[in-house]
Amino acid sequence: MTDNKKPNFADRFINSIEWLAAIFVGIVALNIFANVLLRKFFSTSIPDSYDFGRMLLGILIFWGIAATSYRGGHITVDLVWTMVSKNKKRVIDVFATVVLLFVVTVQTVMLFDKVHGTFRDNVQTYDLNIPTWPFYAVAWAGDVCAVILIAIRTWRLVFKPEALHDEHYDDKKVE
Repeated sequence: MTDNKKPNFADRFINSIEWLAAIFVGIVALNIFANVLLRKFFSTSIPDSYDFGRMLLGILIFWGIAATSYRGGHITVDLVWTMVSKNKKRVIDVFATVVLLFVVTVQTVMLFDKVHGTFRDNVQTYDLNIPTWPFYAVAWAGDVCAVILIAIRTWRLVFKPEALHDEHYDDKKVE
């Protein structure tokens, strides 16, 4: 995307997902920070802080998957990719992205089963008896966003590779 173009819906959606993932990082950090301060200075803790921390970490992981799924900047192994021609690089990228789309779609279906199971079984936190299914549902929503972003990436890889946001897509090098 060049600077003179107005971001389209897909680009705004991608940016929103990245901001949400960043907000979840902040929430997890705040939960840990507050709990450490309370334990150190007041010999107490937030009720259900362990359950909240565990579930917030799950949310963070799935929204992090969503945030990193679209961009090509996450850790990759590019040994074969760097040795082939530009057309073959594109074929490898499309294949890898389609496989990722399949895997994350299956993961999303299975996570929905977990959300439904915790709702059906009325699983609650230990101290405050808060239902846990909303936390699982937020994590599942992150996984759904990952599927959408991977689908957008796949479409752009096939039809509009110039619209990708990969850093130096044409000149990735082995580091």
